[in-house]
Parts: sequence; C-alpha cells; structure tokens
Amino acid sequence: MPVDDAPHHLSLQFEYDTERRARTVERSVRMEVGEIDDARSAATVGRDGRTVEVRIGAADLVALRAGTNTWIRLLDVAERVADGAENARLA
Repeated sequence: MPVDDAPHHLSLQFEYDTERRARTVERSVRMEVGEIDDARSAATVGRDGRTVEVRIGAADLVALRAGTNTWIRLLDVAERVADGAENARLA
C-alpha cells in the first residue's frame, strides 16, 4: 500500500542538532522501509537538513498506531547507537 493512498496518515518529524546526526539517523532507519511494511501499513523516510521525517500510511487506526510505535522505536535505537558511536569516538 503506497503511503499517499492510505486512508490514514501520520507525519513524524525529528530535528537534530546537526545535519550530520540527522543524516546518520535517517540512513540507519531508511533501510527498514519496505522491510516492515505490510498489507495494512507502509512508511517513507526522508531528510531535509537537520530534520528527519517519517510518513506513515495505514488502512486503519490500529495499523497506524502499530506503525507509529515501530518507527518511533527504530528512531530511538538509531539515536542511541549514534550517541554511543560518537561517545566512543570522542573517548
């Protein structure tokens, strides 16, 4: 199901301190697009400067909630890994 064709939509935007951090997070989660989509929901990931946007489309509200939770967790993990990598680089 293409995101724009879904009856329910949500756009999540995450702003980062630097464009480099936004690019790192975006590249980390972008590889999941298409891998976790199903018949009821789909997502796209994009970046504009320091802002990462995840757009989710779903056939119903339950699928929209599930997709939202999944993408928020994926971004959280990407952020924590990026933090750990940066801290290790600075040490």
